[in-house]
Amino acid sequence: METDEGVRRERRLAWNEDWAATIVGLVLLALVLTQFIPGWLVP
Repeated sequence: METDEGVRRERRLAWNEDWAATIVGLVLLALVLTQFIPGWLVP
């Protein structure tokens, strides 16, 4: 049972990292589209 709990914890962490990356990407896109930061600055 302990391994199942460890796997769930790992999946939850990966899910949170994916959402964090998505939110950061959307924020960067919004900043470029509103011209707060120049487009050449974001790869």
